[in-house]
Amino acid sequence: MCTAVSYKTKSHYFGRNLDYEYSYHETVTITPRSYRFSFRQAGESRRHYAMIGMAFCQNDYPLYYDATNEKGLSVAGLNFPKNACYKDADPNKENVAPFEFIPYILADCKSVEEARKKLKNVNLYCENFSNELPHSPLHWIISDRDESVTVEPLASGLKVYDNPVGVLTNNPPFDFHMLNLANYINLTRDEPTNRFAKDFDLAPYSRGMGAIGLPGDLSSASRFVKATFTKLNSVSKDDETSSVSQFFHILGSVEQQMGCCRVERGFEHTIYSSCCNTDSGVYYYTTYNNSKIVGVDMFKEDLDSASLISYPLLTQNSLFIQNA
Repeated sequence: MCTAVSYKTKSHYFGRNLDYEYSYHETVTITPRSYRFSFRQAGESRRHYAMIGMAFCQNDYPLYYDATNEKGLSVAGLNFPKNACYKDADPNKENVAPFEFIPYILADCKSVEEARKKLKNVNLYCENFSNELPHSPLHWIISDRDESVTVEPLASGLKVYDNPVGVLTNNPPFDFHMLNLANYINLTRDEPTNRFAKDFDLAPYSRGMGAIGLPGDLSSASRFVKATFTKLNSVSKDDETSSVSQFFHILGSVEQQMGCCRVERGFEHTIYSSCCNTDSGVYYYTTYNNSKIVGVDMFKEDLDSASLISYPLLTQNSLFIQNA
């Protein structure tokens, strides 16, 4: 499963944990302005905003997991099994396949408000990328530096929710997660006060007791609560190093360790964590076996070209012995 976060200090940052049991050998991929997107039913985009993100490139097509365009708009797709419901193609709508959704939005939207308007005529329809790569059940978070929305293809139709916390995980649907936060209304980062009983003397015996009850398991609902609590209470300096470091600490609060979540094909774990400075276009990442933060700068590439630019992930850690 996965967790995505939008976070702001002086700059705006957007990223996610990708939690899965195996990798598709994804790469940090830059799509320049003149790369031609040929959408299955929504026409072509021959000239569009450049974008950078994590993608599995297949047949010279970037299957983005998360991406940010040059105007600072970001989108991430997260697993949404048993809830995602894609419709048949609708001749009265703009039909977009799930694997096209991220580039479709980022190609010509520069804000969440523009994305909202575009989504009013979108129909997410059931279409596979190929026989070998069937469609995935997904929902999405779209963010700029001022706001976020969650987009969910449900049986009742395409829902676009305001997302005031700037966090998304997986099942259940987003409205459940927002309601569920009320179950943790008493959590605080401060020292708790005694509200157990008016005439009964109780005092904290440890630091951090204001957050007793904060979930620590790996379920989607628990990760949503913990990531939201951590993000909304985060304190960071405004410089790039401090902000990026804090962003990865927020994601680290809900990372998945190998061996703790057994699934049919192995153990789900955090394959990579990402953090894009949406103002500067630098995309940072770590991987499960490489905790060193690595960055790729979109604006150091030729963004007027027509060819994809990909950087394989650096997946091996290097250990530094200080007193060697």
